[in-house]
Amino acid sequence: MDDGQDGIRVAACACGGLRVTLAGPPLGVYACCCLECQRATGSAFAVRARFAGTAVVSIEGERRLWRRGSEAGRWLEHCFCPACGGLVFMRSEAAPDVLAVSVGCFADPGFDAPATAYWTSRKPGWCVLSGVREVARQ
Repeated sequence: MDDGQDGIRVAACACGGLRVTLAGPPLGVYACCCLECQRATGSAFAVRARFAGTAVVSIEGERRLWRRGSEAGRWLEHCFCPACGGLVFMRSEAAPDVLAVSVGCFADPGFDAPATAYWTSRKPGWCVLSGVREVARQ
């Protein structure tokens, strides 16, 4: 949620046990249609907002980490709530000073739309992402 006054945003898992507080706007918002994101979200794509590490005010609550490889050979680390399983944020070897926060965890219908969609070659045929720059990696 964004309080609208001082630029503080709070992202939380479904049970509220894991919370990330951030200051300021995201560096950008993206959708990812890779098969790994589809599996992690149980949906056709994930939507995340990138924040500079310096924007992190606090990370509170118990969390579990799961690290996986990518097709580029780098690691990606999922941070999720051990109680409800909500994937709240990710970090990556490619951008270690950036936190990618799941946009749904902000519970803010006014959150910025994604400007870019990655791995669109992997999205289901029925999935249409309008108004985004599509990056169809192979």
